[in-house]
Amino acid sequence: MKDYNISKHSSFYAIGLNYKKADAVIRGKFSLDENAINRLLEQAKLIDLDDLLVTSTCNRTELYGFAQHPFQLIKLLCDNTQGSLEEFQEVAYVYKNNDAINHIFRMGTGLDSQILGDFEIISQLRQSFNRSKKHKMAQPFMERLCNSVIQASRRIKNETEISSGATSVAFASVHYIINTIPEISEKNILLFGTGKIGRNTCENLIKHTKNSHITLINRTKDKAEKIAGKFNLIVKDYGDLQTEIRNTDVLIVATGAQTPTISKELIHTKKPLLILDLSIPKNVDENVTELDNVTVVHLDHLSQMTDETLENRRKYVPQAEAIIEEVKEDFIKWLETRKFAPVIKALKKKLKTMKDEELDFQSKKLTNFNSKQADIVTERVIQKITTQFANHLKDKEIDSDTSLELIQRVFQLEVESK
Repeated sequence: MKDYNISKHSSFYAIGLNYKKADAVIRGKFSLDENAINRLLEQAKLIDLDDLLVTSTCNRTELYGFAQHPFQLIKLLCDNTQGSLEEFQEVAYVYKNNDAINHIFRMGTGLDSQILGDFEIISQLRQSFNRSKKHKMAQPFMERLCNSVIQASRRIKNETEISSGATSVAFASVHYIINTIPEISEKNILLFGTGKIGRNTCENLIKHTKNSHITLINRTKDKAEKIAGKFNLIVKDYGDLQTEIRNTDVLIVATGAQTPTISKELIHTKKPLLILDLSIPKNVDENVTELDNVTVVHLDHLSQMTDETLENRRKYVPQAEAIIEEVKEDFIKWLETRKFAPVIKALKKKLKTMKDEELDFQSKKLTNFNSKQADIVTERVIQKITTQFANHLKDKEIDSDTSLELIQRVFQLEVESK
């Protein structure tokens, strides 16, 4: 990648782990909250990294960036999470250069999601990029790459039916509840946590269960009240959590905390209770499973459901992959132009120096010499010459490396390296 003049570091890497090999416990150890990501990005600057993207969701944690060696990225991840290097090596993956580019395309377009075609990941990718940009850790390469992935995702969503049907973690949760709990419309449902997954689950509950006995609890009550107002639901104080659990039939935990928010000590119910834990790391303590009348289901189990909606989506994977290849080809073409950008820049600088020397000479030699007009004309000529060279280098039929070497030799150019 160094030949493309996009980073002082030699290679572009994607390192991380996801649901395919890492279970919820391990993913929880390597999860990053917003404060940890901000801290990691600042630490990356201290070790002279210049282009870094960090994503951490319920089913993956990944770092994308340039480095001399992938261990620089791996160490950043381990230093800012509860995961160890040994655990990372057991379940993780490391992709380099083109393989890393391929991976971010598949990840960002939902082809690598735990539930095929779940397009929530693209908004998370946008957030990750904006965060990197805020920390000045998103250079032109990363911006172009993320924009290309977003473009591919948009096209796949619009041109295929891979996102048809309501299939997501939120919908899978509701689907499971409907199939497991008889007469669900008459049961009491408690939703604890009103972040993005909580909000989506709430909407799906109302849409598919016709249940009017849904209660919301959130540590920050006004967030729950905003959602409740939209759907005319009940909101209770965080201090009422234990009482509400005693009265409920279904408890959905979407708190997204770093440590369990529900433990055995909170549960005192004599009737059957179904608990769905939609958080990474797990927010329902393992000791809850010791209770005889309580069933705990984690999102990993929900994501394994293969209903007819998912089966239908798989038909459109080849079409989605063809779109990815098309968009990726445009990105690679842009990347190829970065190879000769420093030479074109140096050529333009050399031609301008020649122009300035000649105009200075002519202004002293000729009476009434219009230096302003001459400057405009020669600038346009320089632009046309450099554009001609750039178009020549873009031509697939020519050997660009040989041409670059020739241009540098003929014009005696001093090319700045990245």
